[in-house]
Amino acid sequence: MTLTPYMRIGPAAHALVIAALTITSLSSARALDPLTGLARVIDGDTISIGSQHIRLAGIDAPETDQVCLDSTVHRWTCGISARDQLSKHIAGRIISCEPHGQDRYRRILAVCSMDNHDVNGWMVREGLALAYTKYSRDYVADEATARELRKGMWAGAFIAPWDWRHRDAHTLILGSVSVPVTAQAELSNPVSSAGAPTPECIIEGNVNIHGERIYHMPGQIAYSKVNMLDPRKRWFCSEEEARTAGWRPAKH
Repeated sequence: MTLTPYMRIGPAAHALVIAALTITSLSSARALDPLTGLARVIDGDTISIGSQHIRLAGIDAPETDQVCLDSTVHRWTCGISARDQLSKHIAGRIISCEPHGQDRYRRILAVCSMDNHDVNGWMVREGLALAYTKYSRDYVADEATARELRKGMWAGAFIAPWDWRHRDAHTLILGSVSVPVTAQAELSNPVSSAGAPTPECIIEGNVNIHGERIYHMPGQIAYSKVNMLDPRKRWFCSEEEARTAGWRPAKH
């Protein structure tokens, strides 16, 4: 409720306004409380602490079914590598995350740290994620360092994660190596073009005629019918990863 200087309200209404403002303030305070504990890694920029899913704010890591080219111009499952390197980095250590809001998938946006260093920034400095400048410029300097040192993705060639999710034949290729004429097709296709990225990543993410994003488990009716060559479609390594990315389970 917005009160103008000329609005008059009675005692009862005034009490309701104060109560509403108090509840809002308390909710906001709770929403901004740090989240601390052992974290599980879902993908290169998403973790969970307890039941809370947390999106590492200000960065964007390659998707788990995204491929890059390494320094020798060979295909590299950079999305899986980003996930696994993050898992290794934080394994068994207490993480503290400072929330800054929520994204459209209801994940908490947060800057996470451990041992007094910024985990989000570490991912960018290692070349395992990019500064997500559409939303923040906090990690631009870290990205410049990774690019100069040719760390991670910057050692080879890749498509920025935000472009890869909406890629076409003209999507820009980044990196430090000269790429063959076939690079556009190689980098635009998910690992799934030749099958699931790894034996553990076999959940199919489909987009139906209504634009709904639905994932299918092995053994479900439509699983074998999904054309995974469609660039809108995704492979997922777990149901948790699919759900946190905004996909719902198939009914059959």
